[in-house]
Amino acid sequence: MDYKDYYKILGVTKGAGKDEIKSSFRKLARQYHPDVAGNDPKAEEKFKEINEAYEVLSDPDKRQKYDTLGANWKQGGGFRPPPGWQGGGFRGGQPDFDFNFGGTGFSDFFEQFFGGGRGHSPFGGGRGPGAARQARGADVQADILVTLEEVANGSIRSISVQNRNGAGDVQTFKVKIPKGVSDGQKLRLAGKGEMGQGGSQAGDLFLRVRFAKHPDFTVEQGNLHFEASLAPWDLVLGSEIRVPLIGGGVQIRIPAGSQNSQKLRLKSKGLPIGSDRVGDLFVQLKVECPTTLNERETELWQQLRKESTFRPGVG
Repeated sequence: MDYKDYYKILGVTKGAGKDEIKSSFRKLARQYHPDVAGNDPKAEEKFKEINEAYEVLSDPDKRQKYDTLGANWKQGGGFRPPPGWQGGGFRGGQPDFDFNFGGTGFSDFFEQFFGGGRGHSPFGGGRGPGAARQARGADVQADILVTLEEVANGSIRSISVQNRNGAGDVQTFKVKIPKGVSDGQKLRLAGKGEMGQGGSQAGDLFLRVRFAKHPDFTVEQGNLHFEASLAPWDLVLGSEIRVPLIGGGVQIRIPAGSQNSQKLRLKSKGLPIGSDRVGDLFVQLKVECPTTLNERETELWQQLRKESTFRPGVG
């Protein structure tokens, strides 16, 4: 298993702040996003790698654990979790999975240290540490990275599973990502877990859905949130802007007199929720003021300040 240098992947230093990390992610994600890169497999893998790095570095707890991990990687001939380590894939200092996965969108490195753990039942059944192996095969769990485009349209994905302790055979399965799937939802593949003993029933494979981060949107229960940067006069005088949608875009009108941080709601322009509902798109207006002015612009701003009757806090 290879160590993942998430700082290098995002092109930032270890001292980078959250805004720099977010900005770098957005730039790279737009460059390698499937909508832009098309069917380029190298771009697709890069997009997944960028998402994985941002998943860790944008979360203060995961980032702290990752920094601790980096300082102790492969010391003494092999990695040993430092005292107090509580990474996602460990119980009692030992990895709790015996499977390699392909096609899920997450590396083994991420799953071992930051995922939900693999090779055990997500519902408490199956095989546990120190317990006798049950006749029925153990349930197996892994995370699967799902893009918002897949949430909007559904898809069919191929994943591969290899039992590390077995004969090394790789099994490949087709997985249906249903339209309207939710973040955290578990997709069950019956009989695709660990093989049972003596021809007994195999366990199940559970894939926990994890939404891929998007360069434009954040997601909250099927609703999409988009931050629109506007010049001051666009809010004061009103304007029209183009807002992205999943797989397209739409022109919207900014009413005159709009305020900074105001939210506009576009009904049913979010993600499908299950099979019968659709979320909304919320556009938050963010004013950006010019940082440099030429001579004429300075004169106009000075004239506006002199002649305007507006006083903050008064209206």
